[in-house]
Amino acid sequence: MSHDVVLAAACGVLGGVVLTVLLVLARRLAKGTTDLGSDADRAAHQALHQASSAAVHLRGGLAAPDVDRAARPLRALLGSSGVAIVHDGRVVARDGAAADRAGHADAAVALAGAVAASGRREVRGVEADDGGPGLEAVAAPIVVDGAVAGVLVAFHAPVRAALVRAVAEVADWCAAQVALGDLEASRTALAEAELRALRAQISPHFIYNALTAIASFITTDPARARELVLEFADFTRYSFRRQGEFTTLAEELRSIHSYLELERARFGDRLTVILRIAPETLATVIPFLTVQPIVENAVRHGLEPGEGGGTIRIEARDDATHTEIVVEDDGVGMDPEALRALLGAESDGSHVGVRNVDTRLRQLYGPGGGLVVETNTGAGTLVRMRVPKSQPAHDTAREREGAPA
Repeated sequence: MSHDVVLAAACGVLGGVVLTVLLVLARRLAKGTTDLGSDADRAAHQALHQASSAAVHLRGGLAAPDVDRAARPLRALLGSSGVAIVHDGRVVARDGAAADRAGHADAAVALAGAVAASGRREVRGVEADDGGPGLEAVAAPIVVDGAVAGVLVAFHAPVRAALVRAVAEVADWCAAQVALGDLEASRTALAEAELRALRAQISPHFIYNALTAIASFITTDPARARELVLEFADFTRYSFRRQGEFTTLAEELRSIHSYLELERARFGDRLTVILRIAPETLATVIPFLTVQPIVENAVRHGLEPGEGGGTIRIEARDDATHTEIVVEDDGVGMDPEALRALLGAESDGSHVGVRNVDTRLRQLYGPGGGLVVETNTGAGTLVRMRVPKSQPAHDTAREREGAPA
C-alpha cells in the first residue's frame, strides 16, 4: 500500500472518529437545555480544541518523552475523572485525581494487559489503596498497523455506556495520530535516503572529471586552476551539506554556477549557458538538490554524448502562486517511450537523478507536482518543475537552521 493511500485512510479514520466524539460531547453538554444549537456548537469547538492539543503529543508515538502531555486534553474530551495511557507494560501518561490515586496505576496496567491480550475494550471495578471510594475503569486498545500499541484507560464513577463508546472511539483516534506520526517519520527517512542516493551519484563521475580538468591547468594556468579548486570546494560543500531537506533557489543556483564553471573547464567554448532568472524567484524555497541534478543530467546525457557540445538554458519565472523552473538543452535527447520507462524504473542506472527528483517532488506536492519532460531523439530535452511559493512549514524549518532566505 502506498504512503498516500495510508495517509488517506488514516485521515478518514481521524475524520470519522472526531465527528463521533463531537456528537457524543455535544449531546452531553446540551442535555437539560432547550437551546441545543448553541450548546452543540460550543461542545464541537471544545472537542476540536482538546483533540488538536492532544494530537501534537501523540504524533511522536507512545514512547515519546512528551506523550504524558496528551493525557489532560484526552481526559477533557472524555469528561472522566482520570485518564491513563499504558504502553509496554507501564503508564506513560496520566491525568486527573482518579488516575493519581494510589494503586490505580497498577490497576491500569493490569487492565491494559487484559485488553492487549483480548484486543477488546473492557470495564472493571477498581479500588484505591488509600481506602477511598471505589471507581470503575474502562479500557480500549490503541491499534496501529494491526497490533496493540497501547491501551487508553478512563476512570469514572460510574462508567456508563456513553463513556465506554467514547473511550473506544478516542482510542481509535489516538491510533490514527500515532500512525500519522509514523508515516511522517518514514517519509523523512525516505527523503534522507534519496538525498544520499543523489550524493552517491554525484561523486564518482563528476568528481573524476572535475579533478582531471583542474589538473590540466596546474602548469599552464595556475591562477585558473586555483579558481577551479575554489569552485570545486563550493560545489562539494553544498552537495554534501547535512542541514535540512530544503534550500532556496538562489543557493541552488550558486552551486550550479560552480558546477558549470568546472564543466566549462572541460568543454571550453563548446558549452554555452543561458540564464533567465526573475529576481523575485530567488527566495523561493525548493527541495535540496532538485535543480542541480537536472542540470547535471543535461550535461552528462544531453551534451556530452555529442561531439559539438551545446547550450543549456536555465530559466525561473514567477507564475502567480508558483515558481516555474525550466532546464533545457539542445543535446541528443531521447525516445519519449524510453523516458517513460526510465521514470518508472526501480533499478539504479543512468538518469537516476531525474527519477529521484521526480519522485521527491511528487511526494511533497502530490501526483501533479512532478517533473514535466519534453524530449525526442536528436531534439534535445526540456525539464520543467513548478514549486509552490508558499511553504510555511519549510520556511520555518529553514529559519531554525539559520540558513539565509
